[in-house]
Amino acid sequence: MAVPKKRTSRTRRDKRRATHKAAKARVNYCQQCHSPRLPHRVCPECGHYAGREVVAPKAEPFGTVAPE
Repeated sequence: MAVPKKRTSRTRRDKRRATHKAAKARVNYCQQCHSPRLPHRVCPECGHYAGREVVAPKAEPFGTVAPE
């Protein structure tokens, strides 16, 4: 097994780790309802993907009034 010749200093380690960060999730907007959704995913609001309905939208909870 390879053994490092010298110990990595705190500065060198921290400079290397300064470039490690999580990227923000990309968000696209649904073509039907214009709500934000993840790319290449079915819209959770209306159930559309690529301009056609793939999944039936969730039923509204009891007591809510549907917009007209």
